[in-house]
Amino acid sequence: MLLRQIERFLRQTDMPLTKFGRLAAHDPRFVADLRNGRMPRAAMEARVIEFMNSHIADTKEPADVR
Repeated sequence: MLLRQIERFLRQTDMPLTKFGRLAAHDPRFVADLRNGRMPRAAMEARVIEFMNSHIADTKEPADVR
């Protein structure tokens, strides 16, 4: 379920839900609306998942190679 993935992402990144909504869906109320029963379309769901995946990939630190 998308909301569970988002909640896990928010905990892992310590990102405020409104910031996540602005960056992932261009809607600061996105997460709050999901919590209240909003059902995103497939395209929006794919966009949000892609945002989470790319954000995690971008924030991983490279291995310390010596």
